[in-house]
Amino acid sequence: MQVEWYGQSAFCLRGDQATVFIDPFGDVSPMAARGLQFEYPPITGVSADLVLVTHEHLDHNGVEAVSGSPAVLRSTAGRLESPIGEVVAVASEHDDAAGTERGPNTIFVFELDGVRVCHFGDFGQASLRPRQREAIGEVELLFLPVGGGPTIDAERALATAEELAPRWIVPMHYRTPRIGFLDTADGLLERMPEASVSRLDAPAFDTATLSSAERLLTVVPAVP
Repeated sequence: MQVEWYGQSAFCLRGDQATVFIDPFGDVSPMAARGLQFEYPPITGVSADLVLVTHEHLDHNGVEAVSGSPAVLRSTAGRLESPIGEVVAVASEHDDAAGTERGPNTIFVFELDGVRVCHFGDFGQASLRPRQREAIGEVELLFLPVGGGPTIDAERALATAEELAPRWIVPMHYRTPRIGFLDTADGLLERMPEASVSRLDAPAFDTATLSSAERLLTVVPAVP
């Protein structure tokens, strides 16, 4: 499976039989009007069979940026049918105040090319509740916010990763030269053994190249 990062929490996963895009962003100009830097390149020329939207914030719900007439699952919960088979959508919150500050968030879990994928969206809870952990199940490839602010910070991200024990962690939703808010990913990376952090030279990677890696390898794509 090829994984490509477009910035923030937007990822395209290209498998042998299908392509999944998660949390695309479209027009983010309202963020600039609020004084927020968001300078990732626009998402163009990308088609998918399935688009997943974890919550309805404009840097995560730009489904119009993805072509190909994809099926769309957005801001929902349940065990849902899709072009790639069952998608488990786990209800969660964007904050640690039961969603009363920033609203709901969906954790998506699915299998593509034999890899069990979990994308946490803008998860902001202090920790997973037992029923959420049970619903998520086994995880191999984990996309996890680490930038604090409206989501979990590095300390809580690491605790979540250790609880889920995935094979690979991909940090997301953190400060880079293209985005002027949130914390950097350093808080998480400094807590990981140096040998378990793989910093890439490109914003994409293939899981086949990581097949022999140890468990809890943290994969850091280059900034798009």
